[in-house]
Amino acid sequence: MSAERPAPGTLRPRGRTERVRQAVIAATRAVLVEVGYEGLSIERVADKAGVAKSTVYRRWRDTAGLLMELLNEFVAAEIPLADTGTVDEDLRRLAVQISRFFTDHVAGSLVLALIAESVHNAPAAEGLREFWTRRNTQAAEIVHRAIARGELPEATDPVEVIRMIGAPLYYRLLVTHEPFDETVAERAAAAALAAARAGALDQPSRTA
Repeated sequence: MSAERPAPGTLRPRGRTERVRQAVIAATRAVLVEVGYEGLSIERVADKAGVAKSTVYRRWRDTAGLLMELLNEFVAAEIPLADTGTVDEDLRRLAVQISRFFTDHVAGSLVLALIAESVHNAPAAEGLREFWTRRNTQAAEIVHRAIARGELPEATDPVEVIRMIGAPLYYRLLVTHEPFDETVAERAAAAALAAARAGALDQPSRTA
């Protein structure tokens, strides 16, 4: 029985394989800028990257795999996690970085493209779910640190705080298509903090 292939973006190869990966990522981004999601294809990306179509198909399987790889690269570079010593500033910076990411032409288009793809592509939907679960868990480290410092109640659900920060931004991006800026992001962070401090984001109690 063959081993299950890892999800795109979860491995970091070296040498020539890494150079090919970087070339394909750059080509995917370039194609998105030039022709948008509608014009994205394995053939076009392979041609721009200077690699064989079979190489791209073998590693990424389809355009959803390419988009997930690019999303991982984008988020790692554009949304680092701050550690300023205070939860107010750490979460404010996180919210502002998320806002900047979503309002970036390429990054915003990338997220929208993946969501559109996930509607009819089950692997894309699963990959997107795993991505956000992983990213929310990573960002929740900010809240864990705050709890350890006594800035937030011990019962606070760290992941729920992160979800609450992102929710108003996702709503504007995906549902109402209203513009948003750093002020909206900062307000989202402040609201999440207020809810956490009031105990509204506590983890569900577990009864025996």
